[in-house]
Amino acid sequence: MLFIRKYEETDFADAEYVCLHCDDEEDDAETQEFVLHFFCDYYLEQEPQNCFVLDDGGRAVGYVICAADFDAFKPVFFERYLPLVDGLGEKRLEWAMGSIALYEEFKSEYPAHLHVDLLPPYHRRGWGSRLLVTLFDHLRAAGCPGVMLTTGVDNAAALAFYEKLGLHRLATRGTEVAYGLKLV
Repeated sequence: MLFIRKYEETDFADAEYVCLHCDDEEDDAETQEFVLHFFCDYYLEQEPQNCFVLDDGGRAVGYVICAADFDAFKPVFFERYLPLVDGLGEKRLEWAMGSIALYEEFKSEYPAHLHVDLLPPYHRRGWGSRLLVTLFDHLRAAGCPGVMLTTGVDNAAALAFYEKLGLHRLATRGTEVAYGLKLV
């Protein structure tokens, strides 16, 4: 039976697996290391209270993970996680800094930012929407005024998905598009 629940520390390995296998592409070890450090580990380790998983028989097969306040996220991420991606290629670091710049640009209205991923068999079944609504309700209850995310400008399915959920396009910078949703 599938259901959404709060992330637990025992979900860490499953969540990392989802992060690395949410699409049908196979990445090299260096890319996988970058993806985990940039898109996953901070949120699970530093803000587990803002993370939810899709559970299938006790196994996390999808998640939505979130930093609730950019100003709290930035110093920890820069001190502990950004150095881990620094040696993984100048192009990756430049791209990572572009996403962070978008979060910073819109932090006053959208202090929270998120990442959502599901394993391919769970795509297009409504679970991504339910995960996001669960997070939106959680952030709203905590008084967060807005949440944002970034995605690739060429990811047509994601762009349509976010717009269908009511997120609106904030900006396009290079290959990244920022979307936001006001919560209060």
